[in-house]
Amino acid sequence: MDRMKLEVLISCMHQPDASLAERSGITCDALIINQCDREAYLEQGRTRMFSTVQRGLTRSRNMALDKAGGDVCLLCDDDEVFVPNFDQKILQAYERLPQADVLIFKMVGRPASFPDKVMELKFPKIMKVSSWQISFRRERLLESGVRFDELLGAGTGNGAEEELKFLLDCRRAGLKIWYVPVEIAEVKQEASTWYDGFNEKFFENRGATTRYILGLPMALVYGVYYVVKKRPKYRDTLTMAQAWRALCRGIRENKIGKRKK
Repeated sequence: MDRMKLEVLISCMHQPDASLAERSGITCDALIINQCDREAYLEQGRTRMFSTVQRGLTRSRNMALDKAGGDVCLLCDDDEVFVPNFDQKILQAYERLPQADVLIFKMVGRPASFPDKVMELKFPKIMKVSSWQISFRRERLLESGVRFDELLGAGTGNGAEEELKFLLDCRRAGLKIWYVPVEIAEVKQEASTWYDGFNEKFFENRGATTRYILGLPMALVYGVYYVVKKRPKYRDTLTMAQAWRALCRGIRENKIGKRKK
């Protein structure tokens, strides 16, 4: 029986060539979606790079899904550095967990969101997952019809949470999501294209995305928790009342839900 192949799906912008894969420590197959000002294709070693004038992180993810060829795919941004033998660790985890369609891994230097054990993830635990941690069996994902929602994510003006919508859609489609406490990479995130601090715009977007993804009742319940939980991070710029009002504006206006219609 042939062993599965891993392919890393990298979303990035304005790369002159495909050397990003090497700088990231990727030693397996890689597919780069390079959003820039040209349409082009390049092969460099085990890396394929598609340059495109399209914009938006979720569009980049979906384009990668369309062009991927690996048995297992791992999402990646341009600010990750992988640990040695990360590809073997990922494939071994899939071999040990044949029931898993999606595997969530641990990141170096990041606070642990889950107990240090292999476990299935359901709602609400999947709300703690970041996109860097997500891998999946490509064929099972394609069969499910799940894709990234292009109304969410960097480049849309609606804030983030695209990974939460993706994972919830996976669950609704019957895909099994598991967590494996194995470190695969370090994220050296220095800047964000959508995050500008915990200001009123941030909370408005949070309210909008939460309502769009979870529905009105759950958005209100989660909104209370979020405003209280994140208080230490915004206390120097907003009062709790200001944060709550901004979040409620986002919920009430429902801008993403209206666009979807």
